[in-house]
Amino acid sequence: MPRAALVTVRHGPARRRGLPLNGASRLQGLRAVLQADGHQLVMEEIPDWNSVELVVNGETVFRCNINDLDFGKYKVLFIAVSC
Repeated sequence: MPRAALVTVRHGPARRRGLPLNGASRLQGLRAVLQADGHQLVMEEIPDWNSVELVVNGETVFRCNINDLDFGKYKVLFIAVSC
């Protein structure tokens, strides 16, 4: 990823085991890592349930179901290859 990129994290509401969740709260680790690396971050809500997209400098580089993301012990995000 380019240095100091403009990264837009587009996320919809999430549902896990039938219960609604705030999609943004599940992405705190990703937000922390991107900001620590010096990227400008924009969090954008979209209407698509369980959806997450990363847009870097205007180009969509990643898209998956938020429930397919793996989170470590300290809420660090590990992106699963299956997404």
